[in-house]
Amino acid sequence: MRIRKRTRGLGRRWVGWRRLALAGSVLALSTLVAGGAVAAGGGGTSSQPAGQGIESKVNALLAQMTLDEKLEQLQLEADWQINDAEAQKGVGGVFSLTDPEKINHFQHVAVEQSRLHIPILFAFDTIHGFRTVFPIPLAEASSFDPAVATADDTFAARETAATGIKQIYSPMVDISHEPRWGRIAEGAGEDPYLGSVMAAARVRAAQGSDYSAPDKVVTSPKHLAAYGQPEGGREYNTTDMSGQRLWNLYLPPFKAAIDAGADTFMCSFNAINGVPGCGNHETETEILKQRWGLDGFIESDYTAVAELRTCPPKNPDSGPCGHGVAADGPDAARVALNAGTDTEMVSTNFVDFGKQLLANHEISMQRINDAVRRVLRVKFRAGLFDHPYVDWQQAESKQLLPDAVAAARKAATSSMVLLKNAGGTLPLDPSKSVAVIGPLGNDQHDMLGPWWGIGRDQDAVTLFDGIKAQDPNTTFAQGCQILDKDPPDPPNDECGSDAGFDQAVATAQAADQVVLALGETRGESGEAESRSNIDLPGKQQELIDRIKATGKPFVVVLFNGRPLTLEKVNASAPAILEAWFPGVQAGNAVADVLFGKVDPGGKLPVTFPRSVGQIPIYYNHEPTGRPCDPTFKWNSRYRDIPTCAPLYPFGYGLSYTTFDVSNLRLSSHTMPSSGSVTATVDVKNTGSRSGDEVVQLYIHDPVATISQPVRRLRGFERVSLAPGQTKTVSFRLDRSDVGFYDDLGNFVVEPGTIDVYAGDSSEAGLTDSFTVTP
Repeated sequence: MRIRKRTRGLGRRWVGWRRLALAGSVLALSTLVAGGAVAAGGGGTSSQPAGQGIESKVNALLAQMTLDEKLEQLQLEADWQINDAEAQKGVGGVFSLTDPEKINHFQHVAVEQSRLHIPILFAFDTIHGFRTVFPIPLAEASSFDPAVATADDTFAARETAATGIKQIYSPMVDISHEPRWGRIAEGAGEDPYLGSVMAAARVRAAQGSDYSAPDKVVTSPKHLAAYGQPEGGREYNTTDMSGQRLWNLYLPPFKAAIDAGADTFMCSFNAINGVPGCGNHETETEILKQRWGLDGFIESDYTAVAELRTCPPKNPDSGPCGHGVAADGPDAARVALNAGTDTEMVSTNFVDFGKQLLANHEISMQRINDAVRRVLRVKFRAGLFDHPYVDWQQAESKQLLPDAVAAARKAATSSMVLLKNAGGTLPLDPSKSVAVIGPLGNDQHDMLGPWWGIGRDQDAVTLFDGIKAQDPNTTFAQGCQILDKDPPDPPNDECGSDAGFDQAVATAQAADQVVLALGETRGESGEAESRSNIDLPGKQQELIDRIKATGKPFVVVLFNGRPLTLEKVNASAPAILEAWFPGVQAGNAVADVLFGKVDPGGKLPVTFPRSVGQIPIYYNHEPTGRPCDPTFKWNSRYRDIPTCAPLYPFGYGLSYTTFDVSNLRLSSHTMPSSGSVTATVDVKNTGSRSGDEVVQLYIHDPVATISQPVRRLRGFERVSLAPGQTKTVSFRLDRSDVGFYDDLGNFVVEPGTIDVYAGDSSEAGLTDSFTVTP
């Protein structure tokens, strides 16, 4: 979802809230009690009998509502649209308003001045932290540890809910094989199994067992569906794929999220096989609501309903358009509502044309009532009718608390991936001098990454400060700047000048060891930030080459939100640490890893290509009749790349110690289709330092009615081992692992051989097999 200040005549800006808040409180005493859903007072009290269930309350409230009031519940307004008049009319939801005093004010207006006193559901894109910003989700997926995602969403929910916001537009569960796509930063990478584990962990952490709790929120996984695979990697672009591909690769994390309890979802901007996500009856109604049983609601993305219209836009004659599945605003509302979209974000076609569509029998009252029930159901479950208000004066006191900051630091160290460490360059020696060099070396702003919640630059620890705290004999030289500029401004100045290189070289020559802080700014990843070239921007490679020429030992620390093409970096740098965007504790966390206080145990959740021309390249690809062989002409190869491999494969990551994964054994070499098999391995720390290893289990079905991926991840476990220590790790495989979906979405388990692979990456070498029997 994009958040931008717009004025399209959809609502006046919020004004005069302090004066009206006082007036609203006085008015509530005389008007609210009679027949209302919430009574006046500090927390509110349901007017429904205490013994009645939520469904009875929803139905009783729905029976009192006029059509206008029902349609208002289906309107989702931005922070710049909400005002007292909108709250008094009974608007259903508001997003991106983060000032707790304003939230509290508008909630008072809605509860105390609207006819039925229905509270507003406030929402926000809490993606990887609210004020305490954790590493970006792609980084957290690198931890291969759901406890990291759990910590993130636990503290994020606490901070978000304290502000009066009870819905978060996360987790983003879009699987992506597109590093050119900027929003790959928000997800868990390329694998549906890893993505499902992380999605479930986030939902459970944010919602808990009861999201009416004061430190919990309802989640809204997004974007349904296949938004992460746009043509050409261009944001908002179309997606086209087979049914079995959609079911096997892109839908599993959504299913994991709903199984974990997610009660709301967001439909996507993109079209899937020609049908836009917010006008897609198959994904919204047939799959999410009917097959998977969602009884909460689906909100559109930002103006996604208006975008269903053909261009130029008609009725209204302005605003977004483009998909061409609707003729005008009324038609767009018809398509979206009948497809299963329950609430409309920013654009107002549901509210403006709902009556007309009902009169013309183009939508039904049954469908309107269904959508309203879904909204009210979530509001009751969120506890908004009983406790609509928060103590806004205490909201900030619950942000950046020591336990959250400590968890953010641990999450960041757990998420870093050591890509190269030739000659034992790392860990650095804290008794020797360090030169921190590069455009991101003394930077707070970019450490927070895209979708930084309400994080503030001053919250972040720079790399220079983090290293200096552990080694006072540390200096800094910027070398060059990376400046973000969005259209229509001129192109970015991405390390475009080498004027500062001489000073950087001099600083390096005066130090014993060098840390190069390179990569992207946070504005170069995220929404609407697709890149056609994913090399290090600008002259950063030239800076590496200049530092290399000094002969000083150095490490390249990368801050970025996507896989980059790093062949030149890999060829010139003795050590490379992928730090992603680490969040508020960036500098401290990177320093912990560089100096060896923490062993880098992360693994890549996404493949790093050698060249942008290899994209899409991912480990779990389907086979071909002519597999890649660079030594022979007539096969699936690139003539200008002398290998079939990526630069760094999925699941790859080094350590300061060494491990041995061995002794793969199966509990049985046959498995009835309704049974299970347990795969077990031993993992030993064979080095001299304590460290973490991620044991990974993959399978392959070599003969199937639909060609199966060459490997599929079906289990992983991150283990911490002291030198010489061995642990035994087991994984249970059953029909959910060996089966697959066909083009119609039917889950199929076929008899035959299943190959099993175990090791420390997607190139795992240990192998065995078992046979599935009917």
